[in-house]
Order: sequence, then C-alpha cells, then structure tokens
Amino acid sequence: MKFNITTKGKYDIVDITSSVKNLVNINEGICVVCVLHTTAGLVVNEFEPNIAEDYIEFFKNLAPDKNWKHNKIDANAEAHLLSTITGSSKTFIVKNNKLILGTWQRILLCEFDGPRNREVIVYSKSE
Repeated sequence: MKFNITTKGKYDIVDITSSVKNLVNINEGICVVCVLHTTAGLVVNEFEPNIAEDYIEFFKNLAPDKNWKHNKIDANAEAHLLSTITGSSKTFIVKNNKLILGTWQRILLCEFDGPRNREVIVYSKSE
C-alpha cells in the first residue's frame, strides 16, 4: 500500500504517523515504511511544536550548501548526503493491529530537496 505527501519547502518535516497507521492491515507482525526517493528520508522521534525548525537547522549544519562535486549535475548533493544519514526506511512491530511506538514517537518524513511530491510505501507482514 502507498500514499503520497507533498512537501512545502526545500527542507520540510512532515508527520506521517497517522497515514502509516491507517494502512496497517495485520494483527501481528512487522510493518516496513519506505520513502522511495534519494533526497528524502525517515526518522522516528517526537514532533512537538517548533522541533521541525530544530531538525531543519540540524540537517543544514550536517550537510551545508557548498561546492559538492555532485552539484555540477543537479545542485542537490546535500540532500543526497542527508538521506543516507536518515535512511529511506524504518521497520516497526505490529501487535493487535497497531504499530508499537513509544509514547512520544512519531514517524517523520524529512524532505531535503523540495518542494516535491513524495511516495511512501507501507508493507505489513504477518508472523
């Protein structure tokens, strides 16, 4: 199953937890969530007010906009670098038809090269 997210800026953090939960279709097993792009990633963390701005500032400091060699092709090297750090997929335990997440944990799509339309795949597998 899949869904699409439209991001709003070059950098954006979007809480996709509810969209993922809506696609879990098993009682027990695992659920893999994957963003099918090389310039976006996924993280699991809390998503309280203002934290998105902190994430964005953190990511910009990790891979600043500079004269990367890849930028000779399409000027988005830092987006590729950041997506390798966050990763493009996360795996979750499912029990009683629910994702097992900590109290404050949310699934966050991290945009590094937007605005764009991003496709997210959700795959659930029973034990």
